[in-house]
Amino acid sequence: KEFENPPVAQADVKCTLTLDKKQDIIVLFFDFEGTVDTTCDRCLADIHLPISGQERLLVKYSETEEASDDPEILFVHPESSKIDVSGLVYEFICLAIPMVKVYDCELDEDPPCNQEMLDYLDAPNDPDEDLPDDNPFSEVLKKINPSK
Repeated sequence: KEFENPPVAQADVKCTLTLDKKQDIIVLFFDFEGTVDTTCDRCLADIHLPISGQERLLVKYSETEEASDDPEILFVHPESSKIDVSGLVYEFICLAIPMVKVYDCELDEDPPCNQEMLDYLDAPNDPDEDLPDDNPFSEVLKKINPSK
């Protein structure tokens, strides 16, 4: 809800944050696992896509809180008592979502698959099958392949 046009609208993710504080630096270890609600790229059904990941972030003290070119370094003022990591956790979750949103849902007790769509995709394609006469492309295709 905090972000405009979010790629993740609903998720159930547990994130464990381990903090290793040293004299001049803080090391944050993020370990997360859960599911993101999205649409399956295979059958277009709504799914709970499993995600997981581990990330590390270095927090350095700086009077100016300068921006870093290195995405793994965050600068904070030495007198800061809090570090808001909510945006970072959200970013890690978004980056953990694969480009192709599918998983082995057949292993689920109640698979969310749209079986009608999967049957359609698995149906053999017959390139020699005649096109219906009311298809607007049939005339163009017949000119390309006159044997049809």
